[in-house]
Amino acid sequence: MSCLAAVFFLPALNGGFVLDDSFNILQNRLLYIDTLSAAELANATLSFHAGNGSRPLPMLSFALDYWRAGAMDATTFKTTNLVIHGLTTFFLAFFFRRLLLLAGCAPQRAAWGALALAFVWAVHALQVSSVMYIVQRMQTMSTLFVVLALWAYLAMRQVQINDTGRGRGMGVLVLVFGALALACKEDAVLLFAYVLALELTVLQFRAAQLNITKGLRQSFGVLTLLALLVYVFVVVPHYWHWDAYPNRDFSSLERLMTQARVLIMYLGQIIFPWPDSMTFIYDKVSVSRSLWQPLTTLPSIFLIVALLAWAWRWRAYRPLFSAGVLLFFSGHFIASNILSLELVFEHRNHFPLIGAVLALGDLLVFAWQRWHVGVRGVVACGGLVVIILGAATLVRAYTWGDSVRHGEQLIRLLPDSARAWKELGRAHFDRYQTTQDDSHLQRAIDVYAAGLLQVEEPSLASNLVIYKSLLGTVEDADWQKFLDVLRNAPHGWQNKFVVWTLMNNVNRGFDVDAQRVIKAINIMVDKASLSDLEFLRLAVFVYKNGRPEEANPFFIAFAESAPKGDANLHRIIGELLNEGHKELAAQLERIDASKEAVK
Repeated sequence: MSCLAAVFFLPALNGGFVLDDSFNILQNRLLYIDTLSAAELANATLSFHAGNGSRPLPMLSFALDYWRAGAMDATTFKTTNLVIHGLTTFFLAFFFRRLLLLAGCAPQRAAWGALALAFVWAVHALQVSSVMYIVQRMQTMSTLFVVLALWAYLAMRQVQINDTGRGRGMGVLVLVFGALALACKEDAVLLFAYVLALELTVLQFRAAQLNITKGLRQSFGVLTLLALLVYVFVVVPHYWHWDAYPNRDFSSLERLMTQARVLIMYLGQIIFPWPDSMTFIYDKVSVSRSLWQPLTTLPSIFLIVALLAWAWRWRAYRPLFSAGVLLFFSGHFIASNILSLELVFEHRNHFPLIGAVLALGDLLVFAWQRWHVGVRGVVACGGLVVIILGAATLVRAYTWGDSVRHGEQLIRLLPDSARAWKELGRAHFDRYQTTQDDSHLQRAIDVYAAGLLQVEEPSLASNLVIYKSLLGTVEDADWQKFLDVLRNAPHGWQNKFVVWTLMNNVNRGFDVDAQRVIKAINIMVDKASLSDLEFLRLAVFVYKNGRPEEANPFFIAFAESAPKGDANLHRIIGELLNEGHKELAAQLERIDASKEAVK
């Protein structure tokens, strides 16, 4: 079954790296390992987000993919993703089978039902972006271990219900698989919510021994209360913003209202998997500014409340349906909450889709029973569902199988999205890097020029300047256009990464005008929030590529933002003294000393 499901994704294997693959994988030099030495593997494992140590298992797997391919080969990475998807499908079938048995299904019906549910989950068109967007291995690996943890939990509870033991061994496996899931992505903490959803519906805290039932109820009651207290008194005060989040254009309240519409959109994509409705990029989703703006906000909230109420009312009558609904919404609890995340990502449905498939499958069974549909009707209906899902997945996979084709679809669906234009432009540039054929570079230039006519965004203008500089056709008007676009851009972290890219090209010796880059730097400092080390990076660049005195404001900004006694600051002061800049060195020393006086 897993191999059959994988067939639907094969057309996508030849696609390239996209979006965050670049920052997390391609630009992460610690993943470029030559040997399997402990030091190299450890550095790669801890390389996520500048070495903060989170998500170590996916990072390790990326390094191993590079090692076995000997290069950053997208097909190698995607193949690993597909293997993980196949493994998850395999174990998901066992999870579904055990869940159906605990819900009272006959063994044969449970076996066939589990295979059907797992297969539908595996071949749904939403899965293409989760599986073929390489960096989302963090999500898919987490789902694999969460499914294993839930399977082990059901095994433990089955033992307790049948009075054949306490299932302590399976309980240990729940903890082990849960820890492995957390080592892939932080939202695996929702494992508690998933087992709670199963207890409230299918399991109902049953056990042959009364003391186990009582212990389960008390334990879940206490843990649920603690989780609510942490959410109310820790999470909400820390993350809630009545005004817009930093570098976002929406507040916490606006985000919550918008997520109601997003969740309904996800359900629409699940039920009606039309490929063009799954645009992959959603940076133009409108924010809900009130319950009536857009008008779909309030109806979406009502629909979510109605679905939850329906699931709660049916938890004894159709426990599988209720479990599916609760699993779906539980899976979105973090991503659709008050954290300052982007509003929409398709891969956030990777685990919640399990709940949606379970709920919809049980509704179909309910309808078949109500309408007395025979076996032939069930087979025909199931076959139709698989054909529709498979066709939609094959269409998406074909599109994802070629970077240029994927980029062209993105701009067809999203002509006002800068990200869409960048994806197409980068696809042509990647071909130029592979072939060194200037015609591909010219196509990339044409894409960015056309994109700027649709949406004025600094990254489009800067890439146009860089690519035309490589081709030797850059003009003053191109630089002026970029500086004007940057000057008019809203405040945001994206602006500094545009400048970092230009600086990197200068540092690597490409024919990019350093003096124009310095002009961009002077504009950018008012367009993004900068750390002390980022000010230092700017200071060093300007010092090396411009007049030394032009770097003074950046050295001063670095000294003002650096902590008292910072080692980098002392090093810079020493270097400035050695090069004869005594006044600036003395000023930086005074700034550092004043911090102590203020304290």
